[in-house]
Amino acid sequence: MIAFFLSIATLVQVQNEAESHRRMLEELKRVERLTPQQNSYLETVLLKEYRTRIEEAPEDLTDIGRVQLDFTAGVLELRAGDLERAVELLEEGYVLLAKDGRDEYPKLRSKLVYQLALACLRLGETRNCVERHTSQSCILPVRGNGVFKDVEATRKAIRYFAEYAGRQPEGTARRQSSQWLLNLCAMAIGEYPDGVPEEHRLAPEFFESDVEFPRFVDIAPELGINVLDMAGGAAIEDFDGDGRLDIVTSSWDPSISLHLFLRTAKGEFVDRSSEAGLVGFKGGLNLNHADYDSDGDADILVLRGAWLHGETGRHPNSLLRNDGQAHFRDVTFLAGLGDKHYPTQAAGWADYDNDGDLDLYIGNEASRKFRFPSQLFQNQDDATFRDVARAAGVSNLQYTKGVSWGDFDADGRSDLYVSNQGSSNRLYQNSEANTFIDVSARLGVREPRQSFACWFWDYDNDGTLDLYVASYHQLGPEDNQDSGEGLRLFPAVASFLGYEHDAEHARLYRGDGRGGFADVSLDLGLDDVTLTMGSNFGDLDNDGWLDFYLGTGYPYFDGLMPNLMYRNDGGHRFTDVTIPGGFGHLQKGHGVVFADLDRDGDQDVFEQMGGGFYADAFGNVLFENPGVEGHWLKLRLQGTTSNRSAVGAHVRVVVGKQKDERSIYRTVGTGGSFGSNPLELHIGLGSAERVERIEIRWPGRAEKQVFRDLPADSVVRITEGDSEALVIREEPLPFR
Repeated sequence: MIAFFLSIATLVQVQNEAESHRRMLEELKRVERLTPQQNSYLETVLLKEYRTRIEEAPEDLTDIGRVQLDFTAGVLELRAGDLERAVELLEEGYVLLAKDGRDEYPKLRSKLVYQLALACLRLGETRNCVERHTSQSCILPVRGNGVFKDVEATRKAIRYFAEYAGRQPEGTARRQSSQWLLNLCAMAIGEYPDGVPEEHRLAPEFFESDVEFPRFVDIAPELGINVLDMAGGAAIEDFDGDGRLDIVTSSWDPSISLHLFLRTAKGEFVDRSSEAGLVGFKGGLNLNHADYDSDGDADILVLRGAWLHGETGRHPNSLLRNDGQAHFRDVTFLAGLGDKHYPTQAAGWADYDNDGDLDLYIGNEASRKFRFPSQLFQNQDDATFRDVARAAGVSNLQYTKGVSWGDFDADGRSDLYVSNQGSSNRLYQNSEANTFIDVSARLGVREPRQSFACWFWDYDNDGTLDLYVASYHQLGPEDNQDSGEGLRLFPAVASFLGYEHDAEHARLYRGDGRGGFADVSLDLGLDDVTLTMGSNFGDLDNDGWLDFYLGTGYPYFDGLMPNLMYRNDGGHRFTDVTIPGGFGHLQKGHGVVFADLDRDGDQDVFEQMGGGFYADAFGNVLFENPGVEGHWLKLRLQGTTSNRSAVGAHVRVVVGKQKDERSIYRTVGTGGSFGSNPLELHIGLGSAERVERIEIRWPGRAEKQVFRDLPADSVVRITEGDSEALVIREEPLPFR
């Protein structure tokens, strides 16, 4: 009889999942259908209108009327990806404006020349970095096989950028930003520095580094994982339970489904998106993973609607339940996450109420007109959720771009940091009643106001959580909300080249061990202005100190700034290793993941690439770690009374003895807020060949578990409450 009722319950559950799955597919079809009208980045209705207007233009249309028509249509064609047509239209307008040597419309001419230069620039990138991709394509400084073979469009871009820069007063933001792009173009065709007019030439020292660091090489094309798509998320985890790490990516394009690349026993990556049930699950600027139902496998959360203001951004998120073999069903509506849709790209998992299951905070994008609240979904211990944000005091009502959980005051309760672009960030301190108090002003962690990704970590290995908050693009000194002439690019250019600027830099807040923070950004060399979106952290050289990578996500075509890698120098300073390490990709960088994909004991770096417009698509990159000397340890933790994947567990690894003793601290999680690292901890040990002890404080537990005398260069599995750790020897799985 019991078996009968269990079978009935199982059947009902399957039917409910099927209905939730079907309902989401219908919702996503609706989003895709409305995109041409509602998505300001991907809309095509206005483009079709302008195509018709050009075809039907009257013969007596004035020259200036035709120029304005060509200009608008050219910009729309550029965004839509018809680059040749964009150049044709803009050049036609250029010729008409220059007719008879007149310069009656200097502002229009300035805008047109800049957009024409950008169209030629992007055409050159597409013909070379995309269509003739190599391991060095679009990586700063452009050298070797990265130098363009098809140079026609890029030569045009150089000419137009030189003209534009020459028309701008010396020292202005417009002049300096266009000079930056001009020099990049010359470098791309192998004619830098001599091919740059002296008055616009940047010194070669800007593109050199005397720092020594091993060079990482992009091998994604060789592995077949360089899917060409637009901005999106990335998560790496063992999704099918075979002991090998797999890759999931998304694209914010509502016509592109998720991609799942499973790793085979031979070391290959195979696209199993269809078999996994992911076809039709489209869109998503960001994603992360968690075992929300405590069944021992990683489920996937897809976040949608970001950047689309107001009602147009009310796209549904997706919670994809994994059956343990990398087959997914959308349970969003069944789980209680689909009642209300708000635009978002930021979310984080934690057991904030310490009841043994994972809860979810989704940071939504509110504005003055659209007061969309953020949501705190409390897990009801039955794989369903209830939104308690208002009661808990975390509705936020700001334009959220990053979310991170961490127990900054070490009281055993997860606290919440929320990065709000254009307003003060918030640090919500968790109280005994599972309600939150915003202590950001009191603790001085509200900046930068133009912020994006964020994360808690222990960068200096002192046992106290620190906080990193990335900066994003800001208004230039001459900007009046017109981002079309390099003005919003200028602060990042000025920072890179050492020019004066008044833009905000990122913030690194050091935890003081007493529940407070100090801003140490400048002291540690982190005063750069960046255009960060995708980002994450890991330990590239196995020295036990956490490094981090920032992807450039600024959506416009002039947003060509290198993605940046910073090496942690013993917790005392961060050194920019972008150039020597080969990380300076100029294409738009989104979901970033650090993971030892080939199981050789060092972390590789995966990055989902592509911009916000159809013309700005790019392939994923995988920077293979060339090998480092440091020893390592991987920890796989399983909770029993705490959440099964041990998210939020604090780990101390002690190596060396007596005066040589050293502690390395980590917290279980997926890393930064835009990219989802594996939940196993990869811990660099430096020169240590053994681990003296491991101390684990499980989420919400005051007592520690201690394990002693474990070998380096091994995988250690620990289950909460067990007295013995299981040591696993894994064989490397080379890339093929």
